[in-house]
Amino acid sequence: MSYSSLGSIEGSQGNSTRPHWSPARSSVVYTPTEIRALTPIYNSVEKLATLPSLWDVFLCHAWDDRQGAARKLHDRLEERGLQVWSSKKDVGFGVPLLLSIDEGLANARVGIVLVTPALLHRLPTEGITDKDFSELFARDQIIIIVHETTYEALRNVSPLLASRSGLSTAEDSMSTVAAKIAELFGF
Repeated sequence: MSYSSLGSIEGSQGNSTRPHWSPARSSVVYTPTEIRALTPIYNSVEKLATLPSLWDVFLCHAWDDRQGAARKLHDRLEERGLQVWSSKKDVGFGVPLLLSIDEGLANARVGIVLVTPALLHRLPTEGITDKDFSELFARDQIIIIVHETTYEALRNVSPLLASRSGLSTAEDSMSTVAAKIAELFGF
């Protein structure tokens, strides 16, 4: 799909706006803050559209969330047609975790950090998480999603992560969050 063929409608609907990448037929609405946060991601996706990649999205999450919120987000993204790297399915038996993470990061167009209470608890002590974040920030291709927590709580634990605005499941369902991400890829 050509990313430049996406809708270019920009209009207001109350306190929301349709970004230029959102197709006219889409029922998904965005806040101005979400558009500001997602526009650089869309620009990166558009630039990388022609490059070969194994995954559209690298999903970073707390291990404790692998059967809950991370699984739900993973499934919603794949239902929308995205190829998602996740530790649950893409770390092979006997393959070192760090090697798998490096491969996932190197071969994904966008990184998503799913911030949950479990991740907030682990942030101060998880070395792998620091590695994930540094790579995602270096590529300026990171989407922060807060789930069952707030950006304020994230700011108390990681001012660096909280410096990026993103999406929140307090404002949208997990399905709507996935729809917003999928629209960045033209799905």
